[in-house]
Amino acid sequence: MLSDTTTNHALSKNSTNVRKMAIIAMFAALSAVLMFFEFPIGFLAPSFYELDFSEVPVLIGTFILGPVAGITIELVKILVKLVIKGTSTGGVGELANFLIGCSLIIPASLIYKRKKTRKRALVGIGIGTITMALFGAVLNAVVLLPVYSVAYGAPIDAFVQMGSVINPMINDIFTFCLFAVAPFNIFKGIVVGFITFLLYKPLSSIIHSRVLK
Repeated sequence: MLSDTTTNHALSKNSTNVRKMAIIAMFAALSAVLMFFEFPIGFLAPSFYELDFSEVPVLIGTFILGPVAGITIELVKILVKLVIKGTSTGGVGELANFLIGCSLIIPASLIYKRKKTRKRALVGIGIGTITMALFGAVLNAVVLLPVYSVAYGAPIDAFVQMGSVINPMINDIFTFCLFAVAPFNIFKGIVVGFITFLLYKPLSSIIHSRVLK
């Protein structure tokens, strides 16, 4: 027969898990909504690369609950977007979005998790941004641009030409990813990281004191 202490501990653990799931759902819903408010950064990349702030709730949730929760938030965000808006790339674009998002939040959270200080948060965001830029460039070259070429019935050279209008150094798929995709993701990481850095501590204090207490 279980003791009262064991029973209370189990109930407390279950209650905490339910609260964590509620927080994950909240951040995922907010992130999914933010995905619909996107805009191009015309001085960095062609207009079909659009910036949104959906990674901010994901990164905040990751810092609060850890990388597994962050991956879950990222996944739910993409699934909600698929249900509401559908896909024009057979889900490949959404999968790439998920993987690129994870390439930001996982390094950032693993670094921050070791020692939860503002300095470690900045370092984590910086490393995560670099990882996202490198991974995003490779993924675009190998997967995304070929898929978009088929989906939109346009040759890859057309994308390269669009990039060359912004940056004359772009003349092939490699330089496109180097001088358009990577800078776009670096800019995105900086913006997302800055907003997260401003909001994380106040939100974390509220959630830990009122929800996860």
